Amino acid sequence: MSFCFAIRPATPEDVPILFQLIQALAAYEKLSHAVSGTEEALREHLFGDRPPAEVLLAHTPTEVIGYALFFTTYSTFLTRPGLWLEDLFVLPAYRRQGVGTALLKAVVRLARERDYGRIEWSVLDWNTPALQFYERLGATVLPEWRICRLSGDVLKYFGSPDEPG
Repeated sequence: MSFCFAIRPATPEDVPILFQLIQALAAYEKLSHAVSGTEEALREHLFGDRPPAEVLLAHTPTEVIGYALFFTTYSTFLTRPGLWLEDLFVLPAYRRQGVGTALLKAVVRLARERDYGRIEWSVLDWNTPALQFYERLGATVLPEWRICRLSGDVLKYFGSPDEPG
């Protein structure tokens, strides 16, 4: 089945549907409980004075069907900026039809236009379809690297005068 879709940058008017897609991604990843943000915060962070992230949307003439959210990183080894792909998500009804590949290609084009050195992202270890998709595209899965995270109370108190002793 072939259908018509296009890729474009998100606008402030897209925030409600983008937030719904973020919630759908969280449900797919069995992480709905971890979504604590709001549409208002998303709007500010994507379209405020100093947006820390960007979004590309995949859409048909009638609906938004997927998105890629990414932001700039920096590699000291390359001494060049790069992109971190935080989310790449396509609604289930539109998977295996080239939408995810088109979104990733659009992100890659931006990285090339900006002369960035690389694009990186993480994948849950149980998400075999995503791992296979990325490997088919030529991505290298780095099994020796692990993601570390400070969040919640640790982020709030670590290094602060109020840090619990």
